Amino acid sequence: MTATLALGVDLGGTNARAALIDIATGRVVSANKRTHAERTPAAVVATIAAAVGEAARLAGVDPRVLGTAGIGVAGQCLGSTGTVLNAPNLGWRDIPLGELLAGALGLEVRIVNDLSAAAWGERSFGAARGVDDVALVFAGSGIGSGLILGGRLHGGGRGVAGELGHIKVAARGTTPRLCGCGEWGCLEAYAGGMNLAARLREDVAAGKAGAVLQAAGGDPGRLSASAVEAAYADGDLYARELWSEVGELIGTASANLVTLLNPLRLVLGGGILLGCAHLERIVRATIADRTLRAARRDFEVRRAELGDDAGVVGAALLGGAAHSHAQ
Repeated sequence: MTATLALGVDLGGTNARAALIDIATGRVVSANKRTHAERTPAAVVATIAAAVGEAARLAGVDPRVLGTAGIGVAGQCLGSTGTVLNAPNLGWRDIPLGELLAGALGLEVRIVNDLSAAAWGERSFGAARGVDDVALVFAGSGIGSGLILGGRLHGGGRGVAGELGHIKVAARGTTPRLCGCGEWGCLEAYAGGMNLAARLREDVAAGKAGAVLQAAGGDPGRLSASAVEAAYADGDLYARELWSEVGELIGTASANLVTLLNPLRLVLGGGILLGCAHLERIVRATIADRTLRAARRDFEVRRAELGDDAGVVGAALLGGAAHSHAQ
């Protein structure tokens, strides 16, 4: 049985989810999700080790027999070195996560960006199955992309290709917003879920966004994309203007990505995009309007199909049995 299994971990700023994947079908055989009590590297490594141990126990296997593990990290990962250069939601800079996890798990570990892992999962068993040139764009708590070019995962010269959330979009003459990465004017600073919630709180405090606050039950702590979506559906002008701005930002960035790389398929995912139908419509319309006409030939946009499993499936395949075929 272990010959058909691979181990994948999806590491975010709040949780770590470990799963044993059937590499023939992409099915999650067992999984365990744990919340970080602390975000220090040592504490997070211990959380991952505990999640891996429980997922393996549920599958009835010793994880060390698997030999390898793939770890998708919500952060900028330095190629095959296993170093996480910058993980804003964890507060990390230059952390040798691969080395730390290899020691804790007793396995060979491959560290990749979480959206690279998700892209590989969707290409293997989801919305981009069998397509060799794919771009994946997720908008959730942050924004990012995963790139598959010529059937191979594309990481660029140092492994940090695809950081779509950190392209600069602040217009001249406007005050750029600070991003969690430490830089100013990033797409994620305007359209990522965590930064969007911060902006909503600012606007509520300034006497704006009253309908959005009402949609959040009057609780500023519950201000979120879903509250904007609800206010938009009720015809609120503030919500409509905000979604127009955010949708055009995400859509234009995605259109430029398609124009530059000419994928045959763009996969959209993440809680903000897939959970907000009005925003998704604006994003799709902007992509259709702003992608180079020649790049639209035989091109299509699809919704992600694997949901929360995309990251662990892709990480497992990249780190496990499919390692020799995926770069």
